[in-house]
Amino acid sequence: MTETVISLKNVSKCFKRYKHPVDRLKEMIFPGQKLADEFWALRDINIQIPKGQTLGIVGRNGSGKSTLLQIIVGTLTPTTGEVEVTGRISALLELGSGFNPEFTGRQNVFFNAQLLGFSYKETEDKFEQIAAFADIGDFIDQPVKTYSSGMFVRLAFAVATSVDPDILVVDEALSVGDEAFQRKCFARLQIIQERGGTILFVSHAASSVTQLCKSAILMDHGELLLTHTPKLVISKYQKMIYAKPDKAEELKAEIRELNKLFQQEATNNSDPNLDVTPRPQNGILETEEVVTKVIDYYEFYDPSMVPAETVRYPSRGAEIINPCITTLKGKMINHLIGREEYIYTYSVVFFKSTSNVRFGMLIKTISGFELGGSSLNAASQSVPYIKAGTTVSVNFRFKCMLNPGVYFLNAGVVGMVDYDLTYLDRCVDVAMFRVQPCAQSQSNGIVDLQIEPCLTILNTDFINQDQKSEVV
Repeated sequence: MTETVISLKNVSKCFKRYKHPVDRLKEMIFPGQKLADEFWALRDINIQIPKGQTLGIVGRNGSGKSTLLQIIVGTLTPTTGEVEVTGRISALLELGSGFNPEFTGRQNVFFNAQLLGFSYKETEDKFEQIAAFADIGDFIDQPVKTYSSGMFVRLAFAVATSVDPDILVVDEALSVGDEAFQRKCFARLQIIQERGGTILFVSHAASSVTQLCKSAILMDHGELLLTHTPKLVISKYQKMIYAKPDKAEELKAEIRELNKLFQQEATNNSDPNLDVTPRPQNGILETEEVVTKVIDYYEFYDPSMVPAETVRYPSRGAEIINPCITTLKGKMINHLIGREEYIYTYSVVFFKSTSNVRFGMLIKTISGFELGGSSLNAASQSVPYIKAGTTVSVNFRFKCMLNPGVYFLNAGVVGMVDYDLTYLDRCVDVAMFRVQPCAQSQSNGIVDLQIEPCLTILNTDFINQDQKSEVV
């Protein structure tokens, strides 16, 4: 049976709103008087979150998401109900929360780490790792009140994820920062997932929730409406936010009944935690660009556009060097145009002789979703033998059928080592590129399917005679 690390039973939270500050004092002096309006931010929330779960929390602004997280973290106490949390919990809530603006970044690292249960020595041992991840340079020794919002999040995320939390809470923090930093953050979240950590993830980016989370909940006006797979929860959430006002309550009632049905099915299966399917693999991050006007774009190379962090596997006889994208004429670029052809190329230096050598590549989104590439398992594409001291240039020609956005590249080479086929070298997030719009494309999502809309007027009887001539 899966261990439950977060349990909320009938949790509600009420805030009092006073018209005048003195009314609060009057209530304290005269307990019988009620001079405040009550606002229930949460009502009867029941959640059981198992260890290792990545739970997405979605809902409109004011739905109670942040209040729920603060109660789980312990910065707020519930008005009614019971909360049980097991394990070390680390959180990124409001921008800069937990940071003293007068302290330097270095001082805040030690201060926050101690709040999370780390000793001074443990924090000292991890400081260089934290500073490297945040990558804010000399600002680490400047007061955080001088930081930009992006620098706040860089340092806060670095601290929160470097203290080896059993439970990580992220509230919209990843919406701040450039694409390279977002990719680094998603990679760090995946590491926490792989080691069995529990993550609570709040985001308005639907694709981030569906790609990162295993299950999700939908909240509205302090009520937990639905618990199910991210795909279903996101679809109901989107229906809610676009529903006509007169249909909103009817839709919420339908979602409640659907949730009751799912909970009953889970109970019948004797499973205390809702059985969910693996997260869907589709969608596009809302942080990517949406271009609404026709602009003449051109291919070029931006030397500053490099991944914030590349993961390289230990070499076992080979090294991948100089990965990049070029035009068909060999010009190095990292700003591409949709629907054009390019070459992803890298060289491999072999230090040891090996056989059955294969080369591969992979393109991923910012969140790490694997879009596609060239497989290393294709035996038909293997090279029978490569001698030590050889350098091989590898080219992958492809047509860029991706919609505007930023993407990341992997590179890998496998061969025989001690009679086993294994990676000789592998690089994750070794390069990045941006796709610019194609003027002819009407596509959305991630992949450009070259859809061409066609409009045909079938009936013009409702148009007056003068307008008919214009239509023809």
